[in-house]
Amino acid sequence: MSKVKITQVKSTIKRPLVQKRTIQALGLGKLNKSVEKELNPAMEGMIRTVKHLLVVEKI
Repeated sequence: MSKVKITQVKSTIKRPLVQKRTIQALGLGKLNKSVEKELNPAMEGMIRTVKHLLVVEKI
């Protein structure tokens, strides 16, 4: 599987609780914080849920 770099670029203020928890599950929570994750179907679904708050780059 490939790896992706996920960076949070927008805040979770005034977002539904589901989106806030998804951001936490991805290991994010602060603006401009980045994490590297293995891309699998579960990660793709979580990224798709909050794609408007993130920037995703393939590594």
